[in-house]
Amino acid sequence: MTLITRRSFALSALATSTLSACGNGIGGNGAAVIDSRVESTISFMYDTYPGTRDLANKASGMLVMPVITEAGLGLGGSYGRGALRIGQTTVDYYSSAAASAGLQIGAQQFSTVLFFMTEEALTDFRRANGWAAGADIEYALRDDGQTLRAETTTSLAPVIAVVFAQAGFRAGATIEGTKYTRIIP
Repeated sequence: MTLITRRSFALSALATSTLSACGNGIGGNGAAVIDSRVESTISFMYDTYPGTRDLANKASGMLVMPVITEAGLGLGGSYGRGALRIGQTTVDYYSSAAASAGLQIGAQQFSTVLFFMTEEALTDFRRANGWAAGADIEYALRDDGQTLRAETTTSLAPVIAVVFAQAGFRAGATIEGTKYTRIIP
């Protein structure tokens, strides 16, 4: 007879929730579904945070991740899929994935947009075999929904991240340590 402990139950629940996050509401319908969600995310962002429109106009490109699902119970992870846009055109599709360990519990979903403010930053991202977001990213919106202050960040940071539309019961959202990989949807 197999004895199921609370720890093994919690670990199996975490594994199940992390794997189910991989579906991420996007499904397997390919590029058309991702493109539709990217358009909706951009419209929502512009309507909710009008300053992001100016940021987009100054950016060389932007990576839009419509839904990132993050879950954790001691060990955690996140996953999402999105598109890299230059101007109004989608040029590539990407997945984002991260793992974490430590004092954490909960799950949430959120949207992110990475604004590549220099041509060099965009080129480095596109040439990388797998690009990891690090501490050098400037966050334009804080978790409490403060107003975007693009005038102070656009001249200083090569990559600016906007994290918004959080839903769930996990405190904070960050993309540091997230790896972005080009995919074929």
